Amino acid sequence: MNRNFRCLLGMCLLIFSDCTVNKDLPDPLLAGWNGQSVCELLEENKRMRVLKCTFAPGVGHERHYHDPHFGYALSGSTFRITDTTGTREVVLKTGSYFTSEGVAWHEVLNIGDSTAVYIIFETK
Repeated sequence: MNRNFRCLLGMCLLIFSDCTVNKDLPDPLLAGWNGQSVCELLEENKRMRVLKCTFAPGVGHERHYHDPHFGYALSGSTFRITDTTGTREVVLKTGSYFTSEGVAWHEVLNIGDSTAVYIIFETK
């Protein structure tokens, strides 16, 4: 892992705080799409969990919650996202990144024409 990436990851892990989420729902690793997993566990230790999530066109992620996390798009696409604020379309560009204090619930669908792959870093 290169030094700049380690620094970025370390900074993200330090800024996340606890957030109220709906633990009655599955987390992103356990949530899938039509009975199939969309995320795989890359690393887990006492401080963090790292997931790789892949969404082909027409594939989504059933309703789930997120703890605080940082995400990085290895390859992007366009998503329809539904959460407590309603439904919207979001373009996730390759190489883009995002942070979240946690998500009580959301569900997503890849409505684009390319497969999206992103990495999620969660703090514990």
